[in-house]
Formats: sequence, structure tokens, C-alpha cells
Amino acid sequence: MSDTEAMIARRNRLLGPAYRLFYDEPLHLVKGKGVWLIDPQGRRYLDTYNNVPHVGHSHPAVVAAVQSQMAELNTHTRYLHDTILDYAETLLATFEPELDTAQFCCSGTEANELALRLARDTTGNKGVIVTECAYHGHSQAIYEISTRDVGVEGLPDYAVSVPAPDLLRGPHQGTDALARYVEHIAKAVETLNARGHGVAAMIVDTIQSSGGTVVPPLGYYRQAAEIVRQAGGLFIADEVQAGFGRTGTDFWVYQGHDVVPDFVTLGKPMGNGMPLAGCITQRAHVEGFAKSHKYFNTFAGIPVSCAAGLAVLNVLEQENLQASALDVGNYLKAGIAKLAGEHDVIGDVRGSGFFIGLDLVTDRQTMAPATAFTKSLIEAMKERNVLSGAIGPDMNILKIRPPMVLTRDHADLLLDVLAESLKSL
Repeated sequence: MSDTEAMIARRNRLLGPAYRLFYDEPLHLVKGKGVWLIDPQGRRYLDTYNNVPHVGHSHPAVVAAVQSQMAELNTHTRYLHDTILDYAETLLATFEPELDTAQFCCSGTEANELALRLARDTTGNKGVIVTECAYHGHSQAIYEISTRDVGVEGLPDYAVSVPAPDLLRGPHQGTDALARYVEHIAKAVETLNARGHGVAAMIVDTIQSSGGTVVPPLGYYRQAAEIVRQAGGLFIADEVQAGFGRTGTDFWVYQGHDVVPDFVTLGKPMGNGMPLAGCITQRAHVEGFAKSHKYFNTFAGIPVSCAAGLAVLNVLEQENLQASALDVGNYLKAGIAKLAGEHDVIGDVRGSGFFIGLDLVTDRQTMAPATAFTKSLIEAMKERNVLSGAIGPDMNILKIRPPMVLTRDHADLLLDVLAESLKSL
């Protein structure tokens, strides 16, 4: 038995079979630096997949902030502490004035569940509208509305799904696509009202990652929010994967869609690996909630996590990483477009900045998903020291979502490996 096989057997014995690993031959990693992940033999892999280390693996500024705060104090939020206030003030400055209150959590799951609780408390309704193939977390309440996991048929009675506004693979394309996608939301409102639940909220991934890097048409979110609010509900923008400048065009994706959500939920990259997430909302929603409920979360907003979060925001600004994401992302897309001219398997390129999806197909006319090919491509790239992943309903979208410190030189390496891997298959 090899060392890898022995470690896998030990992992299964101790952690159980529900934990999943990437790749046919899983990676054993011991170190990370910038855009690189390193195994015990010192072999380096270019990380083009993980968005948790937002400003790079082991960024010195984040490491220093965590070490310094941990050496001084780390306790919960029932004591006064400047760090959580400094972080909240800096974070809220990235939002519109009406989004003036931050509540901290440990994960995006918790942030979405808190937003849902607040929405139900504010509206007095229970019903939820979600998109197809959406993932919002793994607690019971959020798992139940994550259509990627439970499917449309598995939704509870209080939840109704609408098609993801996918202009390539969705049910509607063409000039009237926006209006037709919006009609589904109005019908979902009618369904929830008929079932007696009313509408508490509609929750959307601002870029629908699990749906295949779906970027909705302009106007969709604004009209969705209008319909939901007219029905007495609230609009939740899940920025857990897409936020913090990742797309390059806006710090928060919804800001490019002429809408201000009632709640914005954050997670994954927020603490660069520290457990930190947030629910950003209007003070009125929290004040109403506080009349009958108290919010406390032992590890949410602790000084060490907030020190990491503040360091992330500072690095993003000081290293101009949002602008870099747009520049390098456009460079990457241009290189991929060139490869698409040589390889018919690339049916489409979606997204922007460092949130890019390659739609891989067996036939460009029918756009039949190349699911098996995508898996083989990921393995071929891994063998050439570049890490990527697959998403989408058919798992045929190659997902490129690297740390924000990826440079053009790294992009050249990615493009070279992608070209070699495509040619080898």
C-alpha cells in the first residue's frame, strides 16, 4: 500500500465516507504560498480553483494580523473590542449607505440562514424563491432550499424554484429572454401565496456558480427584487463566492445590476481561511428582530477572525487586486478565446475577472455537455501541476477561480497547460 493509499484509508476510517476528495489520485498538500500549493516532495501546483485564500495562500499581512491578535486576545463578541468595530466600519464602507448593519457568522451557510431568519421575522412570511441548481449551504434550513443538492422535486412546500437566467443553456434565449425569466418569479409568488406561505425572500447567487457560472442579463435582479418586494418579501444577494472584487468590474456583483439588496451574505474568502462570514442588511430589519430575539454566535466576529478580515480588505486595496483581476481575467479570456479557435470542445467562455467558466461540449451546434471530457481535462491539468475543477448541472464547466494575486505570468502558465492538456485529449 502506498503512502497516499494508507492516508486515504486512515481518513475514511477516522472521518467517514461522506467527506469527498478531489482527483482520481488525491493530493496531499503541506504548504501554500500565493497562488501555489505544495506537496511533501516540494512539487508545486498552480491553484486556479480555491477562492478561500482570497489574497493568496499564507499572505504575510494576513498571517501577521492573525498572529499578533492571537498573541493579545481572542474571545467572543459579548465584550467590547475595537477590532470587530474597525472591521465592521471598513467593510460597511464598501456597501451603499442603506446597508448599514453587519452581523457576523462563521460560514456562508450561517450567513444565509441568518438572512432567512431575519427576512421571515420582518415579513411574517415563510415562503422562499430560489433558482435551479443553486447552492447556499449545508445546514438543514439552507440545504432544503439548495436545489443543487435536493433538486427541484425535493424542495419543501414553502420553497419554489425558478429557472436560472442562463442565456446559453436555460429555457429562454433571444430578445424576450429577460421578460420570460422574470415571469417565472411572478408565477412563483402566486404559487407561494396559493400555498398560504406568502413570500419571505428570494435568494440568488449573484453569479450562479453551481449553475455553471451563470451571469444573468442586466435588469434581472432589479426586476426580481421589485416583484418580491411588491409581494411583501425581501431580496437576498448571496455574494459568498463572487464578492470582494473577484469579477474585477465591481466589488460586489449586484452593484453592476442597478439594485440594492435587502441582505447581502458573505463568506468563504472573507477571512482568507479564517472562519468569518457576514450578513449585511438594513438596521430596521435587525431592530425588529432584536425585539424578540438575541443573536449570539460564539466564534463569529472574534478578534482574530476580524483581524484577518481587516487585513484582507487592506491587501485588496493596497495591492489594487480588483483592477488586477479585471486585467488578468481579460487576458485569460483572450487566451482562452484563441484556444477555442483551435478546439471545438470549448463551446463558450463565461464570467469575468477571476470567476471564469469554460463550457465544454461534444458538439457546438447542439451544445451537448462534454462531462466525461471535462473530468479528463481536469486530471490532465493536474498532472501538469495546475489545479482546476468542474461545475454546472452536467459538470461540464471548467471553473477558473484563483486567488486574487494571480498574475499574467501565472495566466500564461495556465494557458500553456490548458493548451497541452486539450491537445493530449
